[in-house]
Amino acid sequence: MKKEYRVKKGSEIEMIMKSRQSTGNRFFVVYKKENHENEHFRAAISVSKKFGNAVKRNKIKRQVRAVVSKLDVSPKNDLFIIIKNSANTLDFGDIKKHITTLIKKQNILR
Repeated sequence: MKKEYRVKKGSEIEMIMKSRQSTGNRFFVVYKKENHENEHFRAAISVSKKFGNAVKRNKIKRQVRAVVSKLDVSPKNDLFIIIKNSANTLDFGDIKKHITTLIKKQNILR
């Protein structure tokens, strides 16, 4: 995923969370907020330090980024994905399935 498709500022992430449009399951929580300033969607990913060491955290962030970049998310939306500690037992296929269902519940796929 290109860096222009990422939400970077903490204040922007807080704005996404304050919109309170979220869906979640045991492994992930997905927040969304409409943003009419950008012509494409943007995403941010958060993993707690309790998840594991830096290698494990970076690996799951890469996998989630890969799944989100392959999805056909409608433009002008910002996403914030929180990865819970219970997700460390998932493989790539399960991650893809759970993230896809949560984003479909948000009704932001084209």
